[in-house]
Amino acid sequence: MDVSVIIVNYNTCVLTRNCLNSIYQQTKDIDFEVIVSDNGSKDGSIEMIKKEFPQVILIENNANLGFGAANNRGLKIAKGKYIFYLNSDTVLLNNAIKFFFDYWEQSQEKDQIGALGAKLLNDKGEIIHSGGKFPKAWKEVFFLSARLLITYIVWMFGIKKRRTKKKLVSEISDNVDYITGADLFVKNNKYAFFDERFFLYYEETYLQLQLNHIGLKRIIIKGPKIIHLEGESNSQKICGVLSDYVTFSAIQFEISRIKYQEFSGATFSAKIMKRLLYAFWSIPCFKQATEKYKLILLDNKK
Repeated sequence: MDVSVIIVNYNTCVLTRNCLNSIYQQTKDIDFEVIVSDNGSKDGSIEMIKKEFPQVILIENNANLGFGAANNRGLKIAKGKYIFYLNSDTVLLNNAIKFFFDYWEQSQEKDQIGALGAKLLNDKGEIIHSGGKFPKAWKEVFFLSARLLITYIVWMFGIKKRRTKKKLVSEISDNVDYITGADLFVKNNKYAFFDERFFLYYEETYLQLQLNHIGLKRIIIKGPKIIHLEGESNSQKICGVLSDYVTFSAIQFEISRIKYQEFSGATFSAKIMKRLLYAFWSIPCFKQATEKYKLILLDNKK
């Protein structure tokens, strides 16, 4: 088996259908399998996969294990020489899997490669976030402080917060610190496992930090064309203002941001960020939405 494609699904029935259709329509001249690790979906995803894609290996987790843990369940049964972690909100526009496989197999530096990715596109064909530099501790502290301060001011003065458009990327270098987890092509070995202490976000960055420690490159290659339909956060009105910082996704992002700093050795910065976020979550306006996550924040090794 050449490649095992692993997709985590959680109530994304339509997106997963489109993703699977694109895989089977576009992938040719390569031996591959598709594994869907379902995190307890209730939207008919399981029934759809069984009916429309009987060739898919379906793992029913019956609970939301998180992104990394669900991928690991798929990795444990994967037969491919390579693993292609693919988000359910992606669509392959060409024989992307073959491009990744051939690049790695034909590279003169194949033993120095740790992960491959592509320049992701939005539905208009524009390049979007596909990878970047490892987060620096001082920058993370600064940006978290600024974001929370702005949100606090918005709440205090009842300012109407405008939604900003996602920034496009004009160019991205071939060699990056990390590739986004939406399309991560790696070797099937012990280094392909995600750290399950991350529930959602930063798990792919931390995985590639470990690859960096053992001297393996992370490369974004030309050839694969993949659309990533990055989901907009489910904003909600709280105390009369729009806040994007207390949705489930936003809360998990901030917790994982702190975990990444702590696990990578920046413990002092992690402590500062933890206190900033705890203070923000203690504001009466946001307390109800964040109360159950405070223990996770205080003991974020779990």
